Amino acid sequence: MNPTIHLHNTLTRTKEPLRTERPNRVTMYVCGPTVYDYAHIGNARPAVVFDVLSRLLRHDYPQVIYVRNFTDVDDKINAAAAAAGVPIGTITDRYINAYHEDMRALGILTPDLEPRVTGHIPVIIELIRKLIARGHAYVEQGHVLFHVPSYPAYGQLSGRRTEDMLAGARGSRTVQA
Repeated sequence: MNPTIHLHNTLTRTKEPLRTERPNRVTMYVCGPTVYDYAHIGNARPAVVFDVLSRLLRHDYPQVIYVRNFTDVDDKINAAAAAAGVPIGTITDRYINAYHEDMRALGILTPDLEPRVTGHIPVIIELIRKLIARGHAYVEQGHVLFHVPSYPAYGQLSGRRTEDMLAGARGSRTVQA
């Protein structure tokens, strides 16, 4: 039996015992950096936090699958590549390598998997199509935006009111309360 690890549950705002679908397995997905420049403290903080958590979990669970992605397609990456006159892969590879060096210097272990967004574009496009078809997203000025009122629980994790988040929303859609 695993010792009880307690974590803060953002939804309930309480510390609760960790419960997993499988008693001896934990899966953990963490958003990684957008790789258009060198890592900064905002990139390092989650790497440090989740490295510590993954090590703790590995101590108590036989199987831990830790995934941290790289966002390797983005307007900032495109701009950096255009300014340097190189393909975006040249920019992203350079900064992924630099990120790995920086994390090694901090003593952070490499996650089990490090997928790149560009490796999943067809799946992302299909998901976007489904969201639009179901009324959960819309296209505005060349951007696909989430239609916040379509999901009543939106903001529940952050504890923010939907009305407050909509005040700065882009686009011409009006929200009916």
